[in-house]
Amino acid sequence: MSKLAEFKRLEAQLAAQLQQLDALKNDAELKKEIQFEEKLRALLAEYGMSLRDVINILDPSPRSTPAVVVQRRQRQIKVYKNPNTGEVVETKGGNHKVLKAWREQYGVEAVDSWLQ
Repeated sequence: MSKLAEFKRLEAQLAAQLQQLDALKNDAELKKEIQFEEKLRALLAEYGMSLRDVINILDPSPRSTPAVVVQRRQRQIKVYKNPNTGEVVETKGGNHKVLKAWREQYGVEAVDSWLQ
């Protein structure tokens, strides 16, 4: 795109945005909202309050705490005893380094049969 075409496109966008801004400046609803905000901020300043204080007064229920926390049940400790070496492994999961090595060496069924 040439610089001139880009300039004309941006100029048209700016003109459209300026037109929207003028329409908003004359909007009665916007004027009411601005007036409300100014009065509200003046009232808050008069009483030394913040928006957060007003929200806490109007709705004191805590919003930052999670509704329900579901806890998983704890895993039971599994004890494996290697009959060949007498070595004992205690684990809550199957992702144990020694257990993996045993499974590679002796096979999954054999190691699972060592569960105490």
